[in-house]
Amino acid sequence: MPTRARTLLRTPLLRTPLLVAALLPVVALAACAGGGAASSTTDAATTGSPAATSSAAAYPVTVDNCGTEVTLDAPPERIVTIKSSTTEMVAALGLADRLVGTAFSDGPAPEPWADELADVPVLSDKVPGQEALLEVEPDLVYAGWESNFAPDAAGDRAALAQLGIGTYVSPSACKAEGYQPDPLTFEAVFDEIRETGALLGAPEAAEDVVADQRATLDAVEPLNGPTAVWWSSGTDTPYVGAGIGAPQMMLGAAGLENVFADVHDTWSSVGWEQVVAADPDVLVLVDSAWNSADKKRDLLAANPATAQLTAVREGRYVVVPFAASEAGVRNADTVADLVEQVRALGLGG
Repeated sequence: MPTRARTLLRTPLLRTPLLVAALLPVVALAACAGGGAASSTTDAATTGSPAATSSAAAYPVTVDNCGTEVTLDAPPERIVTIKSSTTEMVAALGLADRLVGTAFSDGPAPEPWADELADVPVLSDKVPGQEALLEVEPDLVYAGWESNFAPDAAGDRAALAQLGIGTYVSPSACKAEGYQPDPLTFEAVFDEIRETGALLGAPEAAEDVVADQRATLDAVEPLNGPTAVWWSSGTDTPYVGAGIGAPQMMLGAAGLENVFADVHDTWSSVGWEQVVAADPDVLVLVDSAWNSADKKRDLLAANPATAQLTAVREGRYVVVPFAASEAGVRNADTVADLVEQVRALGLGG
């Protein structure tokens, strides 16, 4: 077995048959601003993205994922995804047939993936417990949030590694210093797509997805700066899109001015009085099963303070599915959709 060229770990990850002590010739991928990179071996002959390095997937693949080293010595064949963003990433790469379970769905899958995901077993409406996870014998669990791997959730990452199960967290969701994107950009999202493609053995498909997303963004004619509040969840205290996460990334690309762009966070709790004082031109309502856009409209109309907002009085609402509000393969289309919806309201030039 090749010897380790260098160690990426901040916290050692126990090795398993899936997690081998070798690094592949994959160039560093900036999946998280300032971190979340893939490593290279001394015998790597070229640099560049995985698709540029080779027309076929090369294994073993090692990435530094939110501070945990993840090494796969072959393409995973039995994948469990937690959160819609990860399920849709696998489907976008053309690998839905490798899914043996999904969990914590944020809503129905959109076209063109709805049919191929329809028959994938749903392990849990929320984060699956370890028993449900182990029943389907995954070789990789791909999660949307680091917290999905808590000991009382799907399981600790090191413990799962001891069982021969690889783990991977969406790099855009990394929270540790040096790994959290600050701010999240579309280039970071594209790097995440490439890194995921390298791990799953689909680098060429990843490049195709990135090319499609770039084309979608290039076709967008940004708005002329209407102000907006991105209301994700919460009722008494709204939880809104802040200045460094996916909502800000999409609002900025659409040409909308985020009222809470100066809040240094991905999402943040604010007071309704702050929303009222800003009186945004548009309210972006995130639609989820637990806090639907219709419920949000009703709450805004019933609250005497928010009922006086210009956007409420004039019905200036834009709706975004929850699954499209997190970093992933829906973001570029969401930018185009934001622009279309705002222009349909007669705003934005």
